[in-house]
Amino acid sequence: MTALMVANDGGHLMQLVTLAPRLPVDEDRLWMTVPTAQTRSLLSGQRVHWMAPAPTRDWAAVVRNAWESRQAFKTEDITAVVSTGASLALSVLPMARTHGIPCYYLESATRVHGPSLSGRLLRRVPGISLFTQHESWSDRHWSYGGSVFDGYEGVSLERADDTVALHKVVVSLGTSESFGFRRLVERLLAVLPVDTDVLWQTGSTDVAGLGIDARPRVPAAELFEAMADADVVVAHAGTGSALAALQAGKFPVLVPRRPEHGEHVDDHQLQIAGMLGERGLAATAEVDGVTSDLLLAAAGTRVRRRGDAAPFALV
Repeated sequence: MTALMVANDGGHLMQLVTLAPRLPVDEDRLWMTVPTAQTRSLLSGQRVHWMAPAPTRDWAAVVRNAWESRQAFKTEDITAVVSTGASLALSVLPMARTHGIPCYYLESATRVHGPSLSGRLLRRVPGISLFTQHESWSDRHWSYGGSVFDGYEGVSLERADDTVALHKVVVSLGTSESFGFRRLVERLLAVLPVDTDVLWQTGSTDVAGLGIDARPRVPAAELFEAMADADVVVAHAGTGSALAALQAGKFPVLVPRRPEHGEHVDDHQLQIAGMLGERGLAATAEVDGVTSDLLLAAAGTRVRRRGDAAPFALV
């Protein structure tokens, strides 16, 4: 018997990998996602059914991946399907329901005030159990099961201010192929010391003419190691980047993308930045608010685990 774990790459997969040990499903797991440097690294040694790329709101890709997912249901004894989104959930969960398989959709933690488009569409499919990671908007349709951010707390370091420095910095703008974040790169170049050693993961951001050694995608294991060794992590306010920083023990500086600048489709990154700031797990700022003082303050803070987080309640 097998649990099918379904998620798009980026923050969606990072959340599912993080939550997996807390989920009451079969330990024999088959993962279903798209092949990237991040997903291959995160799922190294796991069984994976690779799917075609699933860009945001590409409805043709949703249909193609729904058709492709049939093979897994033919060849595997799947007893449950769990997904954290996004478009792959729309492809796979309705197909699983046609086979009578229990399905669990865990809305992304980025959705602080209500469900995503994927979540709203899946609510119309009979038999899918729906969960929010924010108790504030749980209702008769959406149950609260816990949060991927449970079990972390920020702690200020007890050391002299002059020992805090910005020798090594990791900048992670996620792996989106649709949206850039050049404004943040330009701001960081203006405030970081010229001799700072920076690992730039820039996704689809156009960095032409900026004179930096940028990489669109960095394997998850390499990125985690660099974060653990960095003085501070600066990231867009994406769930995957935030989780990676927290797991590396860092107190990240999170900067939300803004749709009015063509950096995302909505303001959900503003919501996730605010939520993590309220939890005491990140420093948050708009692009113009990123200063050397803010970076130094974040470098003087660490994140630690309080203990094992409670199981995610799929009831």
